[in-house]
Amino acid sequence: MTLQTNIPVHEMAYRKLRDLILFGEIAPGQAVTIQGLVERLEAGMTPVREAIRRLTSEGALNLQDNRRIIVPELSGQNMSELYFLRKTLEPQLVALATARADKEDIVQLARIDADLDHSINTGDINLCLRKNYEFHKELYRLADAPILATVADGLWMRYGPSLRVVCGRVGTLGLTDQHKETLTAMSLGDAEKAAEAILADVTQGIDQIKSSMISKS
Repeated sequence: MTLQTNIPVHEMAYRKLRDLILFGEIAPGQAVTIQGLVERLEAGMTPVREAIRRLTSEGALNLQDNRRIIVPELSGQNMSELYFLRKTLEPQLVALATARADKEDIVQLARIDADLDHSINTGDINLCLRKNYEFHKELYRLADAPILATVADGLWMRYGPSLRVVCGRVGTLGLTDQHKETLTAMSLGDAEKAAEAILADVTQGIDQIKSSMISKS
């Protein structure tokens, strides 16, 4: 994430902590302390507490009685809810994005996907997770549907941390996606095919996490 110098301290702390959660650098179920986060984020106690408050309200963190904080682990019910929401929202967002995207937009998406492929081939888990998220985030932007995009983006705070667990278990080479199929359909202006491809992409991701949960148990 590119950090800007004019961002307020409390917002900077929020964004840095959000990234730690989103990309699984704080693992689901891993307990951390407020003081530990102060040191890790290199921020004061007040902005860190505010960041924790915001992310707790968003469901990305749970504050325990002993003043420790954890990223919640996904349950089977959580996975069902996430799948329902993502399979409902993302095809619609991609269909809207297809109607709006021009050649430059497709090139930018392809560039992100190429970076993702490179990270997969080199085993760069951090970059892999970031580029996968960036690809979807760019689709949300192109859709120009801010309410749907906000909801879809918020789901990554529940979904993203577990992708890190999957990478740790199967490696980056075990990851699959339907990004190229999505891009091919978008370049042809075929919103229906693009929506079908992103639905397959979402389904694959959920299935990978489910398989990881089963192997863990």
